[in-house]
Amino acid sequence: MAATDSTPPPGAAPDWTIPQDWASYTATEHATWDTLFARQSAMLPGRAADEFLAGIEMLHLSRPGIPDFDELSDKLYKATGWQVVAVPGLVPDDVFFEHLANRRFVAGQFIRKPDQLDYLEEPDVFHDVFGHVPMLAHPVFADYIQAYGQGGLRAMRHGAIEKLARLYWYTVEFGLIRSGAGLKIYGAGIVSSRGESLFALDDPSPNRIGFDLERVMRTLYRIDDYQQTYFVIDSFDQLLRATLDTDFAPLYARLKDLPDLAITDILPDDTVITRGTQAYALERAEG
Repeated sequence: MAATDSTPPPGAAPDWTIPQDWASYTATEHATWDTLFARQSAMLPGRAADEFLAGIEMLHLSRPGIPDFDELSDKLYKATGWQVVAVPGLVPDDVFFEHLANRRFVAGQFIRKPDQLDYLEEPDVFHDVFGHVPMLAHPVFADYIQAYGQGGLRAMRHGAIEKLARLYWYTVEFGLIRSGAGLKIYGAGIVSSRGESLFALDDPSPNRIGFDLERVMRTLYRIDDYQQTYFVIDSFDQLLRATLDTDFAPLYARLKDLPDLAITDILPDDTVITRGTQAYALERAEG
């Protein structure tokens, strides 16, 4: 979700970046990060993709306290050429895509309050850094995110941001991947959420469907609760190749003439890994 105002807020540069001001974090804020990190890192082995766990290790995210973006960027740049830059919150689409296209990942520099551990409307430093940055240490995924940013700039010219946003949502934020040990999570919205880390793999409610680029870009999503459908990739190379090998201009033209798909739709040619009961969503709707 992008910022609605295209003017940078006071104190932000024209590209919306701001100093992280790491020294200003309080002991309580560092403790909140430590609580979130300990809770998530304890439950992710065996659930999260090996590439995500390797990124945490390589970037030394287990050190106490909120990471310093300068130190983090130094390690990340040596691995894949990426940097982490602080922003005051959500940024406009063109700013977001421009940063990604130039291997700069925008991260909120604020952290949630201690009473908001389980839910926060706007992404904070824990979601952005713990959830997203470890995967940027993986060369193929790092290339995918840059290609996505470049594609976003092109999508703006085609009026297709909404379609492309679905690709980000169902991969970068809420993606699953097959492994020899079964399904694993890699999407930042899942790995940074205790509840969804359990729900995405264990609950019988959601559909789990094999990834297909056009299918994903036609599918609506929800932002207010756990996902009712997850898309499963076979490899990160599959994501990169789908982005680099596709001519998006005719794809966008074709999508304009096709109806959007409901969140829970299952199509005859879908690769259905799990046909969900949707019990969780139905119960929430009735309540």
